[in-house]
Amino acid sequence: MSENTATTITETQRSSSGVDKRRRITLLDALRGLALVAMAIYHFVWDLEFFGYVAAGTAGTGGWRLFARLIASSFLFLAGYSLVLGQRPHFRAAAFARRFVKIAGAAMLISIATWFAIPESFIFFGILHSIAAASLVGLLFLPLPAIVAFLAAAAAFAAPIYLRSAIFDAPLLWWVGLSETVPRSNDYVPLLPWLAPFLVGLGTAKLLHPLLMSRGVSAESEESRSNLWIKPLAFGGRHSLAVYLVHQPLLIGLVYLFAQIAPAAAPDPAQAYRANCVAACNRGDPAAPCEAFCGCTLDRLKEQSLFEDLNMGKIDVNTDERIARIASQCTMDVQSGD
Repeated sequence: MSENTATTITETQRSSSGVDKRRRITLLDALRGLALVAMAIYHFVWDLEFFGYVAAGTAGTGGWRLFARLIASSFLFLAGYSLVLGQRPHFRAAAFARRFVKIAGAAMLISIATWFAIPESFIFFGILHSIAAASLVGLLFLPLPAIVAFLAAAAAFAAPIYLRSAIFDAPLLWWVGLSETVPRSNDYVPLLPWLAPFLVGLGTAKLLHPLLMSRGVSAESEESRSNLWIKPLAFGGRHSLAVYLVHQPLLIGLVYLFAQIAPAAAPDPAQAYRANCVAACNRGDPAAPCEAFCGCTLDRLKEQSLFEDLNMGKIDVNTDERIARIASQCTMDVQSGD
């Protein structure tokens, strides 16, 4: 038996028995780990806001809002890139199914947990839901050229700008991302436009990875294995789902314990109202003049002696006609420039 024949038989036996393990790319794991660190930083700020240590609306506005979007984009980009690597050179149905079940199961777990913890803004379609859905869509693009994925990514990004419709306001269609009214959730990452970074990652892998392999780029170099910064990030990236599920309960638990020892000072009700109003307004329409609108509603609530009752929870903002009338009047005032 020749050496080449023996090698071929050995590789075939390893592949059929499941012994052959695909080598992971250390840099890719490290980038995923870096995204996890960034996510933990953002969630820590969200926890501080939740317990009153930073101003209300901090995590949902300005630079922190942009930071959150960059984090979500990076996770989706890396998920699209990894889908190509995991399914080369041919589609591996069993491997894909295992990965999909893990992600979808974790997403369902988060939905159930947040439904009981924060039912008014539970996570019904967050980052894990989006990755699971995008992975199914991504299967259609695996056999296609990279340029098709890039064009589809551009279309996905533009879709919410041009295709919003009241048809998608039905709760069963919120996951699409084309509703005119943005639903309330602590982590809302609908398929559109968030399919875009996933497809960009998929197209980049189809375009870039064969080039790297043709130049003999190793999946895991000695330098990257020994790098003190790369190693812990790569370890986290290799166990990203577990880290994602554990980190926020741990962080919020630590802030909660600290709050029992040194509780945050009670915020000024007017400032808290304005910050929460602006954050909610920005989520609904980032282009709206939210500062002017919220200042107007605050002034009118005080003029009509409604602010104190509203702040104490004695008024239901969803059903009270006085609140609806104030919101309508302020909308017209802001639009007219008064």
